[in-house]
Amino acid sequence: MIAGLKLSHLVSGSIAVLVGYTGSVAIIFQAIDKLGATQLQANSWMLVLGLGTGLSGVALSWRYRMPILTAWSTPGAALLVIGLDGIPMSEAIGAFLVCGALLTLTGLTGWFEKLSHLIPDAIASAMLAGILFRFGLGVFSSMEEDMALVAVMCLTYLAGKRWFSRYAIPSVLATGIFFCWIAGAFHTDVEFAFSIARPVFVMPEFSMAALIGVGLPLYVVTMTSQNMPGIIALKSAGYQPPVSASMTVTGMTTVLLAPFGGFAFNLAAITAAICAGPEADANPLTRYKAALIAGAFYCLVGLLGAAVIGLFLIAPKALVVSVAGLALMNTIGTSLNTALLQSGQREAALVTFMTTVSTISFFGIGAPVWALLFGAATSLALSKKGVNPLISAN
Repeated sequence: MIAGLKLSHLVSGSIAVLVGYTGSVAIIFQAIDKLGATQLQANSWMLVLGLGTGLSGVALSWRYRMPILTAWSTPGAALLVIGLDGIPMSEAIGAFLVCGALLTLTGLTGWFEKLSHLIPDAIASAMLAGILFRFGLGVFSSMEEDMALVAVMCLTYLAGKRWFSRYAIPSVLATGIFFCWIAGAFHTDVEFAFSIARPVFVMPEFSMAALIGVGLPLYVVTMTSQNMPGIIALKSAGYQPPVSASMTVTGMTTVLLAPFGGFAFNLAAITAAICAGPEADANPLTRYKAALIAGAFYCLVGLLGAAVIGLFLIAPKALVVSVAGLALMNTIGTSLNTALLQSGQREAALVTFMTTVSTISFFGIGAPVWALLFGAATSLALSKKGVNPLISAN
């Protein structure tokens, strides 16, 4: 048992896992289907994705006493759905191994950590606010789907923030579950059966087509759309994450688990923000315990295989979206405040924020990276002294 464990740790950790699975399970299953995987192979994918995420996150969080959550690459899974046409399973596994080797090399060389230190706080906070903005917005757009449920949860949130702020989010979750139970809103047509999944090894093969069409794009997407936001999420919460060590651990995890379906692991951003915020713990020094709980839940879900994912699909979408959005509300507000605090960086921060929210994508590179580039260019263009803001800001 973890000493000093709090209810907020349990709730934040469970919400992080809930958001992690519900936001990407459907995409992962599409990728598995593209490869023509058997049911045993599909179970193996879900097993190693859960165990890889849980164990790597627990190892990093425990070692550095920070809420360092890891995740599988959801944009990477979306890329696989598009890029796996006509590629055999064995060649796809070979591409996953190459991606893992590149991630490990990135961590060992340390170049990515040096790059992350050059990002000004205002621009970094604006990017994080933009990433999380759609989750906050989801609370209000979910009202169209289930006004009564979302209204009850929002009222509970407001009451909690005023009279019992430490338990505001746990109360929101409990209220939402109780309301869905009373209203019969849980999906009862989802079939699942508990069983322990087993790893299924696939011998990798290497082909130039798979390496260029899958391996390299998977690496680029994972680094730009996942690892960079993950670093910024922790920095915005006041932590100095071990960037190179995290890259090395997630890269080696990918290499070890790729033959069983672990296509790419990386730092988490959205789920990390849930465990790194004040709702997880008022004391920043002990928020890592929420990440440990999340890691344990990831391992448990992974062991039970794909069948247990049905549990995450039972809840109505409005419940999941609203809980996640309300849990991130404070982080969004803090990030926006930090981004706009310095008048000299305000325009650059706004450009960064709006670019991130736009979800644009060019050359396979997502909005967060373009947001950093556009924000830095704006800061440089408006700098009175003509000094590179990426250097002078730190």
